[in-house]
Amino acid sequence: MKLSDIKFDCRHFRGDIPCRPHKTHGVHCNSKDGSGCQYYDATTQKVLIIKLGAVGDVIRTTPILFPLRAKYPNAKIFWLTQTPSVVPKDVDSVIKYNPEGVSYLKSLSYDYVVNLDKDKEACALINSLNAKVKKGYILKDGSPYPADKDAEAKYLTGIFDDINKSNEKHYLEEIFEVSGFNYNGEKYILSSFSRYAGEWTLDRSKKIIGLNTGCGGRWTSRLWPDESWSELAKCLILAGCEVVFLGGEQEDEKNRRFASETGGKYPGYFTLEKFINLVDQCDLVVTGVTMAMHITLGLNKKIVLFNNIFNPREFELFGLGEIIQPDKECKCFYSPVCVNTEYQCMNFIKADRVLKTITAILHG
Repeated sequence: MKLSDIKFDCRHFRGDIPCRPHKTHGVHCNSKDGSGCQYYDATTQKVLIIKLGAVGDVIRTTPILFPLRAKYPNAKIFWLTQTPSVVPKDVDSVIKYNPEGVSYLKSLSYDYVVNLDKDKEACALINSLNAKVKKGYILKDGSPYPADKDAEAKYLTGIFDDINKSNEKHYLEEIFEVSGFNYNGEKYILSSFSRYAGEWTLDRSKKIIGLNTGCGGRWTSRLWPDESWSELAKCLILAGCEVVFLGGEQEDEKNRRFASETGGKYPGYFTLEKFINLVDQCDLVVTGVTMAMHITLGLNKKIVLFNNIFNPREFELFGLGEIIQPDKECKCFYSPVCVNTEYQCMNFIKADRVLKTITAILHG
């Protein structure tokens, strides 16, 4: 085997360690009979997706892979992120956002780069890259700025509330437009992490309903009252459902209390991958606009989505469920904390209404 025999342009080539086909099948770039490796997959282009954001934001960006693969079929695709575990496994190179990862990406040249984050560090990075096509957001005079006209509409919805409120496009339509594509119903891509599937003690003879009771410590304006979660859980159990309380460490204390009060199950809080598999056990999930919402949609599960502070047209549920909004107007558009001194709108979503919606979706 000579250095000149190595296929450096192969999708599987690593350079620092053996490639997967060699480890699995023992093949070499140039086989002994001179026929070459049957797994050789030449790449002639490089594509980079910059989506650092929270877990849910990364999950809801995964549909962009469909048009990118169609337009650049021979490209090696890179993805820079803070949450690599939810990036689809067939992305060629998932780069963790840290100084080492950024330094590596700066050493390459790209045919296409899209930055879908307006974080200043992400915008500064795309400015520094050598790419034939740059889409999304760049940095101009120290502030995020549209890379081209395709990003202008989405940019404006982020800086003016009235424009956001009047927006008719959902998020996927917007990011496809920003990236230079048309949205055609592409869905999220998310692993169920099935290796955890045997760890749950649930009554699968019943419909399993997940109740995701939190929304992160920052966005308290989206919280549904504790007594409403308890009432809903009791009603679901009376209706013959298996109820599972979902949440992270912040929700641990109240989920334990809910389980004790209602007879629902609370397995605990887990690593991200194990939590995703727990959601995969559910037939339907009731949740606010949180990471769990995107996980539910990514797993193609039924959903009841609580929304009060966002434009409801922002959400694409893929026909999997319904959005429930308070009967009284929310006056806290995009506000993390409720600023309405007259009432809290989430108190005006009643448990019986949620129960009826769940029943209709399950039997629809």
